[in-house]
Amino acid sequence: MRSLPERFSVVGKKALVTGASRGLGQTISDVLSAAGADIVAVGRDVAALEETRKIVENNGRKCMTIAADLRAVDAGEKVVAQVTAEWGAIDILVNNAGICISGSLLDFPVDDWDASFNVNLRAAFLFARAVAPGMIAQKSGKIINLSSQISNFAMPDHSAYGASKAALNALTKSMTAEWGAHNIQANAACPTAVWTSMGAEVWSDEAALKKFLGNMPAGRVAQPLEVADVVLFLASAASDMVNGQDVFVDGGYTAL
Repeated sequence: MRSLPERFSVVGKKALVTGASRGLGQTISDVLSAAGADIVAVGRDVAALEETRKIVENNGRKCMTIAADLRAVDAGEKVVAQVTAEWGAIDILVNNAGICISGSLLDFPVDDWDASFNVNLRAAFLFARAVAPGMIAQKSGKIINLSSQISNFAMPDHSAYGASKAALNALTKSMTAEWGAHNIQANAACPTAVWTSMGAEVWSDEAALKKFLGNMPAGRVAQPLEVADVVLFLASAASDMVNGQDVFVDGGYTAL
């Protein structure tokens, strides 16, 4: 049996993280590289991606940065083709990139609805489909889809976000059904509100945040590191028997 440090290690693995230029994606890149992984950091902000590169390299690991707009249908295929040509097959895929556009169902713009699903769901599907052949060939792989606790309960003005994340959870289970036999584990991490720049923007209404936290046993939002550590577990050998699960990191919110 491997030792405890070995079971939670990702030394020598190659991890592709979308939305890696800031916030949760940057913290996930930091944690995975600190645990030994080389990082492919994908995002739209070139300057911010360079900050992620510095963080990863300070952890003694390699970092490839790729600027890409995940709203493009061919983004996943192009990114994975570049990485495969230079580094070989990806061991860990973290579909972290996401957008949250709020608004009432009665007047929610169709373009915003489509954008929510294109980034939160379709991009995850396309990136996973692009990395899967390499994972199948090497008979191992980890796919972690960043979902949300809102995938499991309704919240006013979050219809597109919640629906896209619920669909992402279902997609994760389909990945398990089709790829689990190839020793690929696909799981959805479902955090509560996380105090990133996007989280702060979504929860800028202090009264709404106070009401939200009043229904949470933990009574506070999550910090990026608390979610990134769960991603590390799901990316490591310690989670080899965890597959197709919605892993809630929500301070007990959905338990009530």
